[in-house]
Amino acid sequence: MMNTEQLSIREIKACPINYVLAINDTLNVISGKWKLPIIGTLLYEKKRFTEIQKNIGKITPRMLSKELKELELNGVITRKVYDETPVLVEYELTESAKRLSEVLDKMVDWGLQHRTSLFQ
Repeated sequence: MMNTEQLSIREIKACPINYVLAINDTLNVISGKWKLPIIGTLLYEKKRFTEIQKNIGKITPRMLSKELKELELNGVITRKVYDETPVLVEYELTESAKRLSEVLDKMVDWGLQHRTSLFQ
């Protein structure tokens, strides 16, 4: 079997095993109730912890901290600590994660269309 990095999307779609593997790789990084909202919040600019929390309703500080750590470990966000008083910490998407904007836009389109179709 070839390395998936060398496969084109056409080749991956031709093989259900590689297709599902690629989907699972994606879901392992972005699955959960809060990860996509966090990514969506950081999509256009870096933010501090409290700004992220304000943009995402009902997420607890503990859960946000946990999710941010996981996203950082998976290479989705970077955390920068500035040596100031008080300490300034900012979170930003990596270049790889910024490419998720197309996925999120498609999800938003689908969600709006689906909601409309349910209530017609």
